[in-house]
Amino acid sequence: MESLPHCETLLLKKQGPTLFITINRPDVRNAMSLQMVAELATIFSQIESDLHIRAVVIRGADGHFCAGGDIKDMAGARSQKAAEGEADPFYRLNRAFGQMIQQVNESSKVVIAVTEGAVMGGGFGLACVSDMAIAGPTAKFGMPETSLGVIPAQIAPFVVERIGLTQARRLALLGLRIGAEEARTLGIVHQAAGSDQELDEMLDHALERVRQCAPVATAETKALLHRVGHEAMSGLLDSAAEKFAEAIRGSEGAEGTMAFMQKRPPAWAGDSE
Repeated sequence: MESLPHCETLLLKKQGPTLFITINRPDVRNAMSLQMVAELATIFSQIESDLHIRAVVIRGADGHFCAGGDIKDMAGARSQKAAEGEADPFYRLNRAFGQMIQQVNESSKVVIAVTEGAVMGGGFGLACVSDMAIAGPTAKFGMPETSLGVIPAQIAPFVVERIGLTQARRLALLGLRIGAEEARTLGIVHQAAGSDQELDEMLDHALERVRQCAPVATAETKALLHRVGHEAMSGLLDSAAEKFAEAIRGSEGAEGTMAFMQKRPPAWAGDSE
C-alpha cells in the first residue's frame, strides 16, 4: 500500500510490516457506524495483496475498543422505507457489517485486537475474528443485543466458532457482560494484561513473533485453518500436501531451510519495509 487513505472514523499508521488501525469515534465509545464499516472494508481490501503489510493491529481511541452499533444509524434506517424491489434498510445495515467482519476474519494478514473498555456487540464480534486478542485491565465484553430486543445476527456465528456453542449460548441468551479474565478463560482473548504497560509488552512480543514467521507461509496457514470443518478431511489433507510441496520448493522454504542450516535469522525476520 503506497499511501494510506484518508478515513474519517479511523486513524491509520504504518510502522514496519504492521498497520495500526485505531477506531476513532471516542465521543460514542467508538460505536460502529456504517461509514466505519465501509472504511474498514476498504482498508482490508487494499492491503490484501500488499506483502509489505504482515500484521494489522486494531484498537480503539481513548480507552474503549468498540461499544457496538451506532444508534444514529439505527434510527436513520428506521426512518427509511424500502423502495419496491429493494432490501429492508435494516437488512442492508446489518448485512454490510457481516460482510466486513467476514472479510477481517478471512484476511491473509495476522489480525491482532487490543481490547480495552467497552467491547460490545459489533466490537465483540470484531475481537472474535482476530487471530490474536489481548485484553487490557478495563476491558468489558458482552453481547447485549437480546437485552435491547434485537439479535446478534452477524456476530453469533463467529462467536460460536471462537468459543463453542455452549458458552456462546450463555453469553448471548443472558446478555452477559464479562471482564478480561473470564474472557481469557473462555478463549475470547488469548492474553489478559494486568496493566497498560503489560498490554503494550504483550503486543510488542506478538508483533515480534509475526516478524519471525514467513509472510506467504503465514497467509497459507491461516487459509488452511479456515478450511477445517468445512471440507472432507481426506481432500483437505491432499490439498494441504500440495501446498506444503509448493512452500518447501518456493523461495520462503529455501530461505528458511538455508537460514536454519546457517544458524542465522531468515530474511523476513528483518523486514522493516
